[in-house]
Amino acid sequence: MNCTTTAKTSFRPLSQLQHPREMIRQFTPNWFAVTMGTGVLALALAQLPGKIPGVQAVAQALWLFNIGLFVLFSVLYGARWVLYYHEARRIFGHSTVSMFFGTIPMGLATIINGFLLFGVARWGTEMVHVAYLLWWLDVAMSLAFGVMIPYMMFTRQAHSIDQMTAVWLLPVVAAEVAAASGGLLAPHLVDPVMQFHVLITSYVLWAFSVPVAFSILTILMLRMALHKLPHENMAASSWLALGPIGTGALGMLLLGADSPSIFAANGFARIGEIAEGLGLISGIALWGFGLWWMLMAVLITTRYLREGIPFNLGWWGFTFPLGVYALATLRLGHVLQLSFFDVVGSLLVLMLILMWCIVGSRTLKGAWRGELFVSPCIAELKK
Repeated sequence: MNCTTTAKTSFRPLSQLQHPREMIRQFTPNWFAVTMGTGVLALALAQLPGKIPGVQAVAQALWLFNIGLFVLFSVLYGARWVLYYHEARRIFGHSTVSMFFGTIPMGLATIINGFLLFGVARWGTEMVHVAYLLWWLDVAMSLAFGVMIPYMMFTRQAHSIDQMTAVWLLPVVAAEVAAASGGLLAPHLVDPVMQFHVLITSYVLWAFSVPVAFSILTILMLRMALHKLPHENMAASSWLALGPIGTGALGMLLLGADSPSIFAANGFARIGEIAEGLGLISGIALWGFGLWWMLMAVLITTRYLREGIPFNLGWWGFTFPLGVYALATLRLGHVLQLSFFDVVGSLLVLMLILMWCIVGSRTLKGAWRGELFVSPCIAELKK
C-alpha cells in the first residue's frame, strides 16, 4: 500500500483532531521533502548568472526560512519518537514512508551549502566551521539511512516489481548529495589535510550512492516497460530519477574543480589533474543522461495531467531533482563558459520557481486544513 493512497482515505481536518498532539502523532519524515525543495531553490537563485537586483536577498531569505522549517520539522518528528515511540517505530516496516528517511540529510545538505554561500558573507568565516560539523553529521545520517533502509527492504518490508516507484532512490541518493556538499565545502577549509579528508570522503560517498542509484534506475525502466506508469498518486515520482543524475553531475564538477590544488598540497599533483578532467567529462556525460530523463518526466507528467493529479507531499518530488539539475547546468555554464548552459540553466530555475510556488501554496493550504498530517503506519493499525 502506498502512503499517498492511505493519506487520502484517513484524512481528518486539523480542527477536528482529538487533541493538538495528534499533529505530532501523525508527523512523518515526508515533510523534510519541503526543506529539500525550498533549500535547492535558494541555492539555485544564488547561482543565477548576472547580478539581478534583489535575487540574492530573496535567496538568502529563503535559506533562512528553510532553516526554520528544518528545525520545526526536527522538533515535531523528534517529539513523535518521544511521545509515540511504539507507533513511530512501525515506519521501518512500511515499504513507502520509510524511504523518506533520506529526505532528512538531503534537506540538511541544502542548509549546509547555504552556510557557505550566505552564512560566511553574513556572519564571517566561523560559519565554515559550523558547515564542517554539520556536514559530518549529514554524512553519518546519509551512510546510516543508505544501508539501513535497503536492509529493511530485504528483510522486513513487502515489495513487488509492479509496485516499485522511484521513491526507492531516496535513502540511497542522500550520500551522493552529501558528496556534492563536500565538494563545495573542501575549498573553504584552511587546513590542507582537512581539505584532503573531506575530498576523499566525498568521492567515497559519491561511489557509495551513484552505482546503487543507477541500478535502481535500470530496474525502474524495466518495471515501467512491463507494468506501465504507477498510480497517479505517485505521479511526481517520475521526476525523482533526475535527482541522482543531476546530483551526480554536480558532485563530480564540484569535486573536480578544486582537486588539483588539494591533491597537490597533499603530494598527489598528477592525480588532481586527472580528477579535474574526469569531473568535467563525467559531468557533461551525466548532464546528457539527465536531459533524457527530464524530457521523459515531462512527457509522463503531461499524460498524468490529462486525468488530474491529486495533491500530496510527494509533489515536492517535482522540485529538488529539477533544482539539482539546474545547478549542474549552471555549473557547466560557469566551467565551460558556454552561454547555452547559462540560458538553459536560467530557464530551469524559472521552472523551479513556478513549481515551488504551486507546490508551496498547496502544501500550506493542505497543512492548514490538516489534510497532510497523516501517518500511513497508524492508518494500517485501524484496518
